[in-house]
Amino acid sequence: MSSHRKPRTGAGPLARRAVRAGLFAAGMAGAAAAVPAQAATAMPHSAVASDHVFSHADHHDHTEVRDSFTVRQLGTVDAATARNQAQAVSAGCSADDHCRSVALSFQIVTMAGDSTHLNAINLSDAVNKECTGCQTLAGAYQFVVSTPKPFLLGKDARHKLDGIHRRLDALSRSRLPAADLRTRVDALAAEVTGVLDDAVAHAPAAAPRSGGGRPGVTLHRRLDGWPGR
Repeated sequence: MSSHRKPRTGAGPLARRAVRAGLFAAGMAGAAAAVPAQAATAMPHSAVASDHVFSHADHHDHTEVRDSFTVRQLGTVDAATARNQAQAVSAGCSADDHCRSVALSFQIVTMAGDSTHLNAINLSDAVNKECTGCQTLAGAYQFVVSTPKPFLLGKDARHKLDGIHRRLDALSRSRLPAADLRTRVDALAAEVTGVLDDAVAHAPAAAPRSGGGRPGVTLHRRLDGWPGR
């Protein structure tokens, strides 16, 4: 019987029970089909985190400063790629009319898993193109937080990181010489590491017999620029 046809008014109890049974079976089938999709969202997955900061100064725009401070919480993953890059270019200025180009990228990546495969890429590149007396600095700081069980940064840790971000913004806009700027940026990076260390100290560890590791923080640091140290 077509589903678009109205049932006969004289349909008996058996027919009505058959209709109800059919609807119930269809509902159960729909629920069964939805279970794998819901379960998949809770399973480990692959993830990519990518940040790139680029600054360019020349005789048209003598000063350009760019900085980035990102927190990327990937959840439970079985494979992840984290890429962080800072590039600074100064071009075509002179000692009497020098340029200043600064690119700084702080990337914080958190991930959970007992045996996560991580491809971490952290790059910095500072280039002077016929730019006498120019100051060019590129700094890439990548902080990888790895925990065996799911972990999120708490409100207190995020508040402290926001404060460091604001200070990085102010520092990158300052007129400090490149050598001094490097020292101050390194100090901010050390503060970030301290905040993350404190946060993961309270993160759940793996079960003793699971073979998983303990929570940890790894810093990848790359600095490049002129004038040198």
